[in-house]
Amino acid sequence: MKIVIIGGSGLIGTKVAGRLRAQGHTVLQASPQSGVNSVTGEGLAQALSGAEVVVDVTNSPSWEDSAVLAFFESSTRNLLKAEQEAGVRQHVALSIVGIERSPENGYFRAKLAQESLIKSGGVPHTIVRSTQFLEFLSGIADAGTEKNAVRVSTGAFQPIAADDVAKFIAEAAVSTALNDTFEIAGPEKAAMSEFIRRYLALTKDDREVVADPAAKYFGSAIDDQSLVPIGAARLGSLNLDEWFTMRSEAAK
Repeated sequence: MKIVIIGGSGLIGTKVAGRLRAQGHTVLQASPQSGVNSVTGEGLAQALSGAEVVVDVTNSPSWEDSAVLAFFESSTRNLLKAEQEAGVRQHVALSIVGIERSPENGYFRAKLAQESLIKSGGVPHTIVRSTQFLEFLSGIADAGTEKNAVRVSTGAFQPIAADDVAKFIAEAAVSTALNDTFEIAGPEKAAMSEFIRRYLALTKDDREVVADPAAKYFGSAIDDQSLVPIGAARLGSLNLDEWFTMRSEAAK
């Protein structure tokens, strides 16, 4: 079948495309660089012609509150309209675990708005809510760094490898639409500060990790329920050590 990946040139989009092509599907990795812009609508009709499934793994170029909301609302409305016109049978979207539990986070509010549009948009859908990616541990550490110390929350964390995220999204793309949401997470759950400590040790980074219950996560206060699944979730297979080893070997 023909599957169009919006945001197809990014980290997750590239991995999803590889998995789907290996299964024999025709995959179009759409992005502004390829002439397909979901925010303006440019190229959508041509890209979606003959498509059975659209996978949306786009990300806003700006995290400013109003800009990210405008991005996801415009992009999603344009996609759903183009999908209806093309007869697409399923819309698969990547979202985030716990977005309703941090209302002060503008990015999370924008993702909630995106989910609401999808649910009322008239196209059969599956929403995959993921925890944070292991690939972003470095960025989390850098964001919390003051001199040689990294101040990180002790809130519960359950990061997942991008390869596992791609696996779940690819599976959703070739399955019947759920018209519902399911959540995915990594196989290990611990304090965010513990994950950062382990990651820095693996990378031989000598920064000291300061576990601080009051430390914020990109501006949001978090607790043991903010960023992890509360109910059932599908778990990835790669833990932090396995992911790091695999990534290191791939870089050789």
